[in-house]
Amino acid sequence: MTFTTHTSFLDLISKYDGFILDQFGVMHNGSNALPGAVDVVQRLHKEGKKLVILSNTSSPSSSALNKLPKLGFDPKCFMGAITSGEEAAKYIVNKFVGKKALLISWKDNPATDVFLGLCGNPMLVDDPNDADYIIAHGMQAVWGCSSQGNGKNVRVVTDLSASLWEKGDFSELDPILKTCAERRLPMVNANPDFTCVVADGSHKPMPGKIASRYEGFGGKCTYFGKPHAEHFEACVRQIGLPKDRIVHVGDSLHHDIAGANETGISCIFVSSGIHKDELGTEFGNLPSIESLESLFAKEGQTPSHVVPAMSF
Repeated sequence: MTFTTHTSFLDLISKYDGFILDQFGVMHNGSNALPGAVDVVQRLHKEGKKLVILSNTSSPSSSALNKLPKLGFDPKCFMGAITSGEEAAKYIVNKFVGKKALLISWKDNPATDVFLGLCGNPMLVDDPNDADYIIAHGMQAVWGCSSQGNGKNVRVVTDLSASLWEKGDFSELDPILKTCAERRLPMVNANPDFTCVVADGSHKPMPGKIASRYEGFGGKCTYFGKPHAEHFEACVRQIGLPKDRIVHVGDSLHHDIAGANETGISCIFVSSGIHKDELGTEFGNLPSIESLESLFAKEGQTPSHVVPAMSF
């Protein structure tokens, strides 16, 4: 399989009518729009292209769209969004009604409450011996409820951010995961990403690492999001065009490019994203053909096109 390289996203606009866009590493870094990305989205919308966001975020699609103005993007440019969090929530509602969940999530993120609402507000427990299933939603805390003397339940949060999120240290979480695995509790993973690049350029662990670790202890996990083809197919249905007129834009070979290849749609690899350090380049610089070929061979995935960033 061969690929083409382009210094400007402009080269590829006329080749496709539908664009499935990843968020982190392509459009923004979680805090700010990446250089050139807003201009590209506006240009695509002006030319009548159909845009859908496909993201491995544990947030629901409404939250993903509502965040766009703060990052400089106009939500009106997009037909909608498909997120792993919302798909996981639908599964939980259908599969675990009345069951008790051990939730690993974010510490102070309103999106967690929105997610729980989509899940049907399940009963939360922080003791693995009381749980019926586990949700891997974030990387900073274990959520639960504590019964008070007045007969009311209050939410309690065990903070793991200093170890798990900041250092990737699983020493506090591992005993919980091992007990859950011994009890054969099913895990639902709402974000299969292994890592993300935050605003300062550093890499942070993501819930995909929790799921992988859980499987290493003998546990079973159901995943939602990229690279699973059904999520790409949902975008294709929303766009409503033949697959040969649709392209996915992403920065992860394991999640974006693998999923697009499995689905049978073209894909644009953004080299300044998650693989930038492996390729040895700065943001916006196109890597050498040799370094790209070496990385693609290593990961076993080859995109249709390569750009340094979603910019002109």
